[in-house]
Amino acid sequence: MNRLRSALWLPLFDDLADPRVVARLAADAEEAGWDGCFVWDQLCRREPERQVADPWIALAAIATVTERIRLGPMVSALPRRRPAKVARESVTLDRLSAGRLTLGVGLGSDRFAGELSRTGEELDARRRWRMLDEFLAVLAAAWSGEPVRHRGEHYTVDGLAFLPRPVQRPDVPVWAAGFPGNAKPIRRAARLDGFFPANLEHPDQLAEVVGSLAALRRGRMASYDIAVGLPLGVDPEPYARAGATWWLPELEPGVRLDTVRGMLRDGPVA
Repeated sequence: MNRLRSALWLPLFDDLADPRVVARLAADAEEAGWDGCFVWDQLCRREPERQVADPWIALAAIATVTERIRLGPMVSALPRRRPAKVARESVTLDRLSAGRLTLGVGLGSDRFAGELSRTGEELDARRRWRMLDEFLAVLAAAWSGEPVRHRGEHYTVDGLAFLPRPVQRPDVPVWAAGFPGNAKPIRRAARLDGFFPANLEHPDQLAEVVGSLAALRRGRMASYDIAVGLPLGVDPEPYARAGATWWLPELEPGVRLDTVRGMLRDGPVA
């Protein structure tokens, strides 16, 4: 069975909309033996949640008060962002954290609070798929340190070099999110460094996903990560036996600070 690492997964709303509070939680988590602290990346949420923090600023705060735990947005809807800006942000955060950034990426959705429609972003899912793939190609080129010359369907970067390079080699690890029954995100994830399946209902479902990924990667799974978000109270051990390498206990949007602190004190998975 894989060693199952544990990470806080913080929705940055209301009590957790203060980056100083989030940074303190991350520092306490590191001291308590947790392995990571990941944060949601959403612009808005339905009522009653109203206060929202920016994930990149919160992650910078986390990086300055921790030394060991991994950190990153989990997940960032790249099609509503700009590749040149994310390239700079990701490199800067990786260097600030001394090489501890993991970048979670996804397609994004309008169903939670209309964050795409209310900001004029692309609503067509097929078009966002193409945007995400092109975005990832630009990021990989930017992290190489060489001048990026990209003219694609959605993005243009004409001769910019994104220096300095990230600390991590060959690149910042990228985990792709997706529904386990959908072949396209699994194929994308197989080309990257990890998979974050959404809405898992049973360990057997995860085992099937792991089998598909292993086949696509031709068995190269030794350094590959599979993160599972599970409701509080669900035993993560069967998911570890099915192939999970990270456990992220799920917290509801608007969760109270004392609930997070209680979970943190309970400690990571043994």
